Amino acid sequence: MSASVLYEAQGPRAKARNIIYTAVFLVAVALLLWWVYSALKEKGQLEWALWSPFFGSEAWTTYILPGLENTLLAAGLSLVIALPLGAVLGIARLSDHAWVRVPAAVIVEFFRAIPVLILMIFCQQFYYLYTGVSSDSRPLYAVITGLVLYNASVLAEVVRAGILSLPKGQSEAAMAIGLRKNQMMRMVLLPQAVTAMLPAIVSQIVVIVKDTALGGYMMVFPELLSSATTLSSYYGANIIPSLTVAAIIFILINFALTSFASWLEKRLRRAKKSTGVTLAPDGGVDQSGFGGVGGATN
Repeated sequence: MSASVLYEAQGPRAKARNIIYTAVFLVAVALLLWWVYSALKEKGQLEWALWSPFFGSEAWTTYILPGLENTLLAAGLSLVIALPLGAVLGIARLSDHAWVRVPAAVIVEFFRAIPVLILMIFCQQFYYLYTGVSSDSRPLYAVITGLVLYNASVLAEVVRAGILSLPKGQSEAAMAIGLRKNQMMRMVLLPQAVTAMLPAIVSQIVVIVKDTALGGYMMVFPELLSSATTLSSYYGANIIPSLTVAAIIFILINFALTSFASWLEKRLRRAKKSTGVTLAPDGGVDQSGFGGVGGATN
C-alpha cells in the first residue's frame, strides 16, 4: 500500500467495505424518499390542484415575491449594520484600555446570550411605547434591530477570534517597524484575518436570512415564510406545497451566498500567494514573509 502525507492509502478490503457502506446509504435514502412520496400521495398532497397556484403569476406577484423582497430587505439592512458594528466591537475587545475593552465585552456577552426572538419582541414593544414609528413599519424595525443586536455580538467574536488566530510575529514585526496599534490593525492584521473569518461570517449571514422568519410569526412581518403561510390559507389547505416552495427559495439564496463566499475565499488566497514575494529597497528579493508591511513604510 502506498502512503500519503496525510493518511495511509486504503487497501482492497477497506475499499470494498466503503463501497458496501455507500450502497447501503443510497438504498436507505431511496427508501426514505419513497416513504415520503407514498405518505404525501396517500394524504392527497400531490394533487395538481394544490400545486397549480405556483405555476401562475398571481401567487408569485401577490405573496411569494413581496415576501421574498421583505426577507431580503430585512436581511440586507441587518447585515449592512451588524457587520461594521461587529467589527468595531470585536476590535474594541482587543483594546489595551480597560475603559474600552470592558464595556465592549459586556455588550457582546449580554446580547449574544439573549435569544434573537426575545430581542425582536422587546424591540417591537420599545418602538410601540417610546417612538413614533408607524404600526406598518414597526415589525420591520423590530426585526432589523433584533437581528443587528444579536448578530453584531456574534460577529464581534468572529472578528476577535480571527485576529487572535494570526501568528504573533505579524504584530511584533509591525510594531518593530514603528506602526501604531491602529495602523497595525488596519494595515496588517485585519486584511490577513479576513480570509480566516470569511466562512464564519458567511455562516452568520445565512443565519440572518433564516432568522427573518421569526418576525413573520411573532410580529406579523410579511416575510417569505409568513407570505407562504398566508398563500396556503388563501388557496385552501396546500400548506405543504407552500412551505416546500418557500424552503426551495431559502435553499437557493443560501446556496448562492455560500458559493459566492467560496469563490471569494479562493480568490483572496490566490491574491495572497501572488503577493508573497516583494522587492527589497536595494533591488533584491525580500523573502521574509513580511515584505508587504515593510514595503509600505518605504
